[in-house]
Amino acid sequence: MSKFFINRPIVAMVISIIMTIAGIVAFLSLPVAQYPNIVPPEIQVNTTYVGADALTVEQSVATPIEQQMSGVDRMNYMYSTNANNGSMRLVVNFDVATDTNTDQVLAQMRQSQAESQLPSDVRNYGITVVKSTSSPLMVVYLSSPTGIYNDIFLANYAYINVVDAMTRVPGIASVTVFGAGQYATRIWVDPDKLAKLGITVPEIVSAINAQNTVNPAGQIGAPPIPPGQAFANTVRAQGRLISSTFLAALSVRSNPVANRIRTRKSTANKLRRISNLHTPTYPVVFNQPTSPNNQQNTNQ
Repeated sequence: MSKFFINRPIVAMVISIIMTIAGIVAFLSLPVAQYPNIVPPEIQVNTTYVGADALTVEQSVATPIEQQMSGVDRMNYMYSTNANNGSMRLVVNFDVATDTNTDQVLAQMRQSQAESQLPSDVRNYGITVVKSTSSPLMVVYLSSPTGIYNDIFLANYAYINVVDAMTRVPGIASVTVFGAGQYATRIWVDPDKLAKLGITVPEIVSAINAQNTVNPAGQIGAPPIPPGQAFANTVRAQGRLISSTFLAALSVRSNPVANRIRTRKSTANKLRRISNLHTPTYPVVFNQPTSPNNQQNTNQ
């Protein structure tokens, strides 16, 4: 057999070229690697009870959800993490052979059963149920070496330009920004002034919610219109309050004698955002259980 190819080199070259082409075609169509799915899928339930400590969050938020979540189909275990800033994270670990979409639907159904037992502030804030791993995939470090931009600018830049771009990447479940926090106006309450005026914190919260609203004003000259009306004008009314000056002028309580208590009298007059030039921002990226990083089949 060897003499046949030695005496006929052209035939040997043709066979070699055919085998090379067949190998290239097979390489493009066959999977490069196959890995078993050894990481159990996890579903996370996240919410925040504004103003509550860790013990209050555990008793009023985490416990009702855990009671309803117990016994969900093919669940391995679950655990919750409660913080003093009011945040709660419940991680539900399912069997490795289950489908993550089905697990998310089952967890969402159990969470909705416990929603009636949760405080109204938690329901208004919202509860999210997402597919995500407990370990972060990547940590992005944002800082200003020269100190030109403070932590407010960096956090706002991360929320606008980094978070949305990363969450649109296939396989990414969520992006959490640690550091300065989301841009907002904080109101510090003076307990001595509240006691002197006889005002409670829920009254101030109710006043802010009632007066800091979006007010659609409609249109002038919209149909049905009388004859001769040629134009229709849209009315734009004042919406949410965007500065500390408006928030300080909110009316908390008034009486028939025209005495009115505003927020500037019942607070410490610190309607500003705390800033630290040396505080960095850390966007932390979490991937989905079925992302390409731990998918059992990786095709080229």
